[in-house]
Amino acid sequence: MARYTGPVCRLCRRDGAKLFLKGMRCDSAKCAFERREGPPGQQTPRRGKMTNYGIQLREKQKLKHYYGVLEKQFRLYFQKAERSKGNTGEVLMSLLERRLDNVVHRLGFGVSRAQARQLIAHGHITVNGRKCTIPSALVRAGDVIRVKNRANSLDSVRSAQSENSKMIPDYLAVTESQVPEGIVGRLPAAEDVSLPIETHLIIELCSR
Repeated sequence: MARYTGPVCRLCRRDGAKLFLKGMRCDSAKCAFERREGPPGQQTPRRGKMTNYGIQLREKQKLKHYYGVLEKQFRLYFQKAERSKGNTGEVLMSLLERRLDNVVHRLGFGVSRAQARQLIAHGHITVNGRKCTIPSALVRAGDVIRVKNRANSLDSVRSAQSENSKMIPDYLAVTESQVPEGIVGRLPAAEDVSLPIETHLIIELCSR
C-alpha cells in the first residue's frame, strides 16, 4: 500500500482523535475534526459495541497516522521494540518519537510532520554536520539537527517557526543562533509523546 495522499482530516475523524496533521490549521476554527462529528463516509447504524479487535486496530491505526508510517514500517518498529530490553510499548513509542521527521517537527522547523519530511527529503536538514535525506532515520542522544545555511532553507524554516506555537519537549533544545539548530538532549520516553495512546492494546494486537 502506498502512502495515503487523501484528505488528512478524514484520518482524524476516523480515529476519533485530533492528530494535528495540518499544523496550525488544526488549532483554528477551520479544523474539520471539530466542525464535523463522527467518522467520514456514509453513516449506517452500528450493531452493538465495537469488538476488542476493532478497538485494538483503531489504536494502532491512530499511532500509524500520527507518525505517518506504513504497515511494513510499523511492523519493523514493533519487532525491534520486542527484541529490546524493557517494556515493549515504551520502547516502541521511543523509536517512533526518535524518527528524524518527528524531531524536526517537534523542534518547530516544520508546522507538520509532512512538511518536516519534505524538508528532509529535499536536503534542507543536516545531522551532526552531514546532510540527511532519510525522514525515518533515528536520532541519538547528543545529535545536532541543523538547517542548511542557505536562503530557501532558512526561509521555509523561519516561516514555520513564526507559525508554530507548540511547546518544545524536554528531550530537545533549540540553540539561539542565526541558523536554526536543535540538540537531542536525551532519548525520548513514552511520556514525551503528545498523543494519548493505549500501548497495551497495540501490543496485544501485534502479538497475535
